[in-house]
Amino acid sequence: MKRQRLLPRFLNLAVFIVLEIAALQMVTHNADLQRVWVARGAHVFMGKVWGASQNIRSYFSLSATNQELSEENFRLMQELEKTRERLREARVEGLDTLRRPGFSMVAAEVVKVSRNKQHNYLILNRGFEDGIQEKSGIITPNGVVGIIDAVSAHHAFAFSFQNSDISISARLGDEGGSGLLVWDGIRSNGAVLKEIPLQYRFQKGDTVYTSGHSLLFPPDIPLGIAGEAKVVNGATNEIAVRLFQDFSAIRYVSVVHNDAFDEIEQFEP
Repeated sequence: MKRQRLLPRFLNLAVFIVLEIAALQMVTHNADLQRVWVARGAHVFMGKVWGASQNIRSYFSLSATNQELSEENFRLMQELEKTRERLREARVEGLDTLRRPGFSMVAAEVVKVSRNKQHNYLILNRGFEDGIQEKSGIITPNGVVGIIDAVSAHHAFAFSFQNSDISISARLGDEGGSGLLVWDGIRSNGAVLKEIPLQYRFQKGDTVYTSGHSLLFPPDIPLGIAGEAKVVNGATNEIAVRLFQDFSAIRYVSVVHNDAFDEIEQFEP
């Protein structure tokens, strides 16, 4: 019954299509303008079909493209990390020039640092399993950075030189007087050399070095440049010092430990 109903509909549709095709052929054969319109319409239709097919192909190929980009990005990240590691090794090896007789040395990297406080600190990526000991000094080619206070297996906590509780024994020039170098508490590269006796002569621009009168630091490490001075209590000079060390860019350091520290400390009252 249903088939009998559908058959006339199919016949009507087929007749309609045949008549439409015949009409189009008559139009295209009988008038140049109509042929142009028909051709233009056919081209527009074909362009839309082609564009849609291209979008479909692009969509289905997008996953593969993303996968390729992801793999390439991963490869580049690996190459970048290898380059960074080689750079780290080169910089750490360069710290060997800081080695001093009587002091053991371990290269380390700063993993955390505090700033803009009166009691700043650093954390290093080396601990007692790497040879780091408490009461060791931290230096770079540009000066003194701090003092190790506590050590775990693979990390060390240190007081930064930019700490109001830290002082370093320092000397003016090659033969000048020695005093205590402390952070001025204001500038990142500012320090004050205190308790220099008045009889010692110096000039602005003289270099300030570690004196060697400390168990923590080897002698003759350049620390900074002497600046303006003022007399304190009529007995000593207090000298402004511009440090060589840039505390805003500390990364690779050397931890130095006096091999005779424990033996010498026995004689101190």
